[in-house]
Amino acid sequence: MDTHVIAAGLPALGWALHGGMLLRRLATARRDPLTGLHTRAGWTARAERLIAKNPNALVILVDLDDFKAVNDNHGHGAGDAVLTATARRLATWCGRHGIAARLGGDEFAAIVTDPGRTTGLRDLRAALDQPVTYTGCTLPVSASVGHCHRDHLPVPALTDALSAADSSMYAAKGHGRRNTR
Repeated sequence: MDTHVIAAGLPALGWALHGGMLLRRLATARRDPLTGLHTRAGWTARAERLIAKNPNALVILVDLDDFKAVNDNHGHGAGDAVLTATARRLATWCGRHGIAARLGGDEFAAIVTDPGRTTGLRDLRAALDQPVTYTGCTLPVSASVGHCHRDHLPVPALTDALSAADSSMYAAKGHGRRNTR
């Protein structure tokens, strides 16, 4: 083979490998390392597109109740087990019709493009409130869930939907734990 062809091809191959590595690192940065869910930045970009395109979209916010007590009483490994279980349950509920994210700490979000293809908010709450077993110990789990339907907004903006879902979630917390509003 001609050495000129090899010499010309090596930089292109190097740039292609470097580009592939950068894409993988970027994708990894948009995923929460513990739960595998999207991070706030990765989720927000996709959720903004989904809410703009889907008139039936539903935005969900989830906050684990008394999560600090799990960490304080059972250790951070137990807290991680609760976070991982919550992430799995939320992602399963969304299915192929939505995306879920861990916003940070014990806060999660999701957007579902067609809520009629989910099992409903009561089932989500029931799934999130299931106990988690960690090293032989059963850990109670409780979550407050707020939601906002896109069609209830004057303008289909993600920030407005998140604000409405946040208000809904805190109204649920005001009525005691384990509520959905």
